[in-house]
This record gives sequence, structure tokens and C-alpha cells, in this order.
Amino acid sequence: MRQLFLGAALALLAPLAAQAQDAGDAAAGEKAFAPCKACHQIGKNGVGPNLVGVAGRKAATYEGYNYSAALKNSGITWDDANLHEWLKNPKTKVPGTKMVFAGYPDDKKINDVIAYLKTLK
Repeated sequence: MRQLFLGAALALLAPLAAQAQDAGDAAAGEKAFAPCKACHQIGKNGVGPNLVGVAGRKAATYEGYNYSAALKNSGITWDDANLHEWLKNPKTKVPGTKMVFAGYPDDKKINDVIAYLKTLK
């Protein structure tokens, strides 16, 4: 009976542990964000748009930035799944985007960057 209980408890906790691991590390994400700073300034538009508040925002809606038609027409809201696909390969996610970054091949690094982006408020 005890083994059955422990097995059931572990089965319930395993998805939570995986979810926590997938959540990413914001401090590591800030470091992984370094290449993005070539175009994205925090707090104002640069070559790329300001990313403060990007998590949860509808794509191509930050005031004062000239987005590509492809991104304007994408209908994307920057939730975790869309951010992950975008950071993996922007040109596949939104063909016709102006973003020149090729993407991160490492899912852990992507999750870390997403965790960092969520801190920008």
C-alpha cells in the first residue's frame, strides 16, 4: 500500500518538476540575451523594438516601432509557446520578418531567455 501511495505521489509530482525545469532561469536568460542587445535596447526602441512587457503582448504593437508587415499580420500573442518558436527560428515562425537573428538551437537557453523577458516590466 505504501509503495502504491509513493508511486502515485511521484506520478503526480513528476509533471510539476518538469514544468519547473522548463520555466527557465531568468539570470541565465539575461546572459543568453547578450546577442539580442545588438538590436534590442531595454526601455526604448532601437534597431529592434523595446521588449519591456513583451511577454503576453500582441506582436507588432509596441508604440513607435516600424514592424514588418509579416509580423503585423501574424496575429501572434507572445505567450511562452510563441516566444519559444520565435526564439528557435524567427524566419520559420514568421516568414518575412525583418529580424535577422537566426535563433537559439538550445531549448534550455530559449526557456531561460523567456524567463528573463518575463522580468522586463
